[in-house]
Amino acid sequence: MTRDDILDAAAQVFRQKGFHGASMSAIADAVNLQKASLYHHVASKQEILLALLDRALVMLIDYIGGIARQPLPSDEKLRQMIRGYLKSLADNPDLTSVLLFEHRSLDKKSHARHVPQRDAFEAIWRDVLNEGVRTKVFDLKDTGLAARALMGVMNWTLTWYRFEGEKSIEQIADEYSDFMLKGMLR
Repeated sequence: MTRDDILDAAAQVFRQKGFHGASMSAIADAVNLQKASLYHHVASKQEILLALLDRALVMLIDYIGGIARQPLPSDEKLRQMIRGYLKSLADNPDLTSVLLFEHRSLDKKSHARHVPQRDAFEAIWRDVLNEGVRTKVFDLKDTGLAARALMGVMNWTLTWYRFEGEKSIEQIADEYSDFMLKGMLR
């Protein structure tokens, strides 16, 4: 039994029951450990939650940051980032569900440690939008607001998207990109 196995199981338990509804016993049961044995690997639910949030953000920062660093026009970067982000959400539903819905359960100390990494992820999006403004590809008054609006639209997708649904995550990403880049006006 590895720490990664425990984190994987905890993400699934947190997704199913929520952070506050999940118990250390439920996590231990999910990995076939005695509760006391679980504490040899992790100290608390807070530690597990912070580790899961770190894991999710490191994965996303590496992947989305890699797209953002490509020598592409900013609108093409944004399209690829939207597609990559939604695919990451869909491919890792337990982990990303914890990231999007359980971060509010962090205690004050853990929250303070989490915020810089969250801000670094948001900065990747803002940087691409700012690049687009500088190169006159985008006409945005507030790139921070635009980045948060974009993140809100994409993050909410996790609540309704179904793998077996009418549209693939790639189709949804392409439609979001068209909507964000072209708007609604004719």
